[in-house]
Amino acid sequence: MRPSWDEYFMEIARVAATRSTCLRRKVGAALVKDKRILTTGYNGAPAGLNHCLDIGCLRAAMEIPSGQRHELCRGLHAEQNALIQAAVHGIPIQGSIIFVTHQPCVLCAKMIVNAGIRKVVFAGDYPDELSLEIFKEADIELQRFS
Repeated sequence: MRPSWDEYFMEIARVAATRSTCLRRKVGAALVKDKRILTTGYNGAPAGLNHCLDIGCLRAAMEIPSGQRHELCRGLHAEQNALIQAAVHGIPIQGSIIFVTHQPCVLCAKMIVNAGIRKVVFAGDYPDELSLEIFKEADIELQRFS
């Protein structure tokens, strides 16, 4: 059967997640507008830096729970990388939809709000209630993908 548009774009996000170099959670994202893929992203270290896959995870070594102390992670989140790719290549994303394999964290939620993204479609959970509150206050449509 032919997939729906949401199924198609979420599958693209899932494929992007396979490039992740994070040891704890593999996340992918796809920014879409008018049924066209604008950019994709996955979580991992900044370009040219060592990956956690190669040197280990500081957060795991310090036993930091998911959803806490993001500043101690050397990686960028999938949503951040998708937004950065748009900026680097001059791709306007205002009014777009972001498909993410997991619920965005509060840091990504704030960036998504300021980028003018109108809708977030996410599949997996993430322990960050504040991000959901920010999306609600910003009137950004949230859709849990099942």
